[in-house]
Amino acid sequence: MDGAPGVLGGGAMTQGRAWSTGSPQPQPHRHPGLQEPAEPHAAGATPLLEADDVAQRYAGRDVLRRVSFRLAAGESLGIIGESGAGKSTLARLLMALERPSQGHVRWSGDDVNALPAAVLRARRARVQMVFQDPYSSLDPRWRVGRSITEPLHLLRMTADERQQRLHEVLAAVQLEPDAAERFPHQFSGGQRQRLAIARALATRPALIVADEPLSALDVSVQAQILVLLRDLQRREGISLVMVSHDLPAVEVLCDHALVLRHGEVVEQGPTRAVLGDPRHAYTQALLAALA
Repeated sequence: MDGAPGVLGGGAMTQGRAWSTGSPQPQPHRHPGLQEPAEPHAAGATPLLEADDVAQRYAGRDVLRRVSFRLAAGESLGIIGESGAGKSTLARLLMALERPSQGHVRWSGDDVNALPAAVLRARRARVQMVFQDPYSSLDPRWRVGRSITEPLHLLRMTADERQQRLHEVLAAVQLEPDAAERFPHQFSGGQRQRLAIARALATRPALIVADEPLSALDVSVQAQILVLLRDLQRREGISLVMVSHDLPAVEVLCDHALVLRHGEVVEQGPTRAVLGDPRHAYTQALLAALA
């Protein structure tokens, strides 16, 4: 999760390399595509996810400042920045785990923080999260089958329906059915992340928010999880928001990219434009660190 705003070159890593940049002044730039009143979608279409002038302040300190974007069903967004940029704070706001100090987060046009509690609980089945640490979603005291099927009780599924869905999502993440009878500590880190993804998939969500889902894994396992996420996204038609400092992973997975620096958006647009032809000095510096 994001901590206090960091200083570039202070140890944030991507693919084993440290960021090494200067300190350019933020000058927001938007490529055509993913914009505040964005128009990459059909006229009149309601975005699946929308952030409208979202800001967050903790103890008098601005952590996020006026973040805006729209994401259509089936699209994917990478939120990029160093540690402390505000990426995880934004992810929590998008999931309605926190209420923003300013602005609105909307799911399919509805302000999530204005929904009655019962309605919001029901809507959460369609918006799921994958955390950096799989233990955040897998109770170490429960067999993983119970952890995966627990959200399905909200959908009023029968025991047989829950069992069938359990087998489906285990197969989707390439794990055997007998995995359901084991405990989280009996799996490797990569397998636990597969189980966390299976739990997120169980309710057939329209949107998954993944907060640094690769950073706690070995490089070889990162590649496996990256391929899995890409294949699931294409096959299931799920929208994805991925918080990451791993630019190559964002390039593989995401249609759009949004670059945060100290809580401010400095660049956003189609991923190919943002990472292939960056206009802002900060984005250019992040890419230069990979060379």
